[in-house]
Amino acid sequence: MDHTRKKLDDPSPPFYPQSMAVPSFYLYGEPHRAVPDDFVHTESLDDRSRPSEWTILPHAHADLVQVFVLASGGGTMQAEADSLRVAAPALLIVPAAIVHGFDWHPDSTGSVLTLSVRHLTRLDSLYPGLAAIFAHVAVLHPDAAAMTTVTSAMAALMRELGWAAPGHGAAVDAALLSILVEAMRAPGAATDDPAAAPGYHHALVARFRARIDERFRLREPMSSHAAALGTSESRLRTACAKVAALSPAAMLDQRAMLEVRRALLYTHLSVAEIGYAVGFADPAYFSRFFTRHEGCSPRAFRDARGTRPHPAGPAAPNVRRGVA
Repeated sequence: MDHTRKKLDDPSPPFYPQSMAVPSFYLYGEPHRAVPDDFVHTESLDDRSRPSEWTILPHAHADLVQVFVLASGGGTMQAEADSLRVAAPALLIVPAAIVHGFDWHPDSTGSVLTLSVRHLTRLDSLYPGLAAIFAHVAVLHPDAAAMTTVTSAMAALMRELGWAAPGHGAAVDAALLSILVEAMRAPGAATDDPAAAPGYHHALVARFRARIDERFRLREPMSSHAAALGTSESRLRTACAKVAALSPAAMLDQRAMLEVRRALLYTHLSVAEIGYAVGFADPAYFSRFFTRHEGCSPRAFRDARGTRPHPAGPAAPNVRRGVA
């Protein structure tokens, strides 16, 4: 009998300790709740940063993407396990569900755009390629003319979200499109692969990714995943190779490693507790699994980077503007 991997039917607590969870907010400091389909929000960078002494602790937004428009100053952006130095002028791209935080210089100025994934998806259906901007975290440096366009569009968007007038929705989308197009055109921005047209393989891999997110802690055999998706293991392997350039097993391990890195960085759980929470009953086997993927032991990974704090409760309420 193989005791190296824990297989359970229910990945909910106590199997997955609540203390492993990084806070997921609506907006920073505000309890998570359902996001309206057409949610759009803008605010000045210092609205939340100044009251927090210019430190935004690690957190995530489940159904929201963000663009930070940094006009002056800079600091450090924490994105999952990476620390990125940022300096103005810049656009900071934050996809949904990514753990992120900031240490800003006190002289930093700028603005923040937040919109729902569903609103982004609607815009992408009209103008394909916009959603690809948020394929990964990015620090972009558009040229001066592009930054002027973005800054003007952000000012127009803030103004438009503060009132209701004829053509309100069209004006909001027009400002959004100006910002997103400049982000798309900036050097280093993620773009759609022209050869990656939607089709069977992409749809299958999208369903597989969704299943992985729900069940990666169970460490189920690949035959179970293929059966649940209504396909064969060989077809699943082919689709993953074409779309993700990875095997299904590698994609499963990649998702588990993401969760493990988060737990090592943002919680005080022991290595054994973290391993158990992602499906490994044997701590030694879990340590070998982590070392094989990361090149160092879980303890060495944590010691080299330190455990980072995260917000314990909601911040003071802020006035919010949004599309109703």
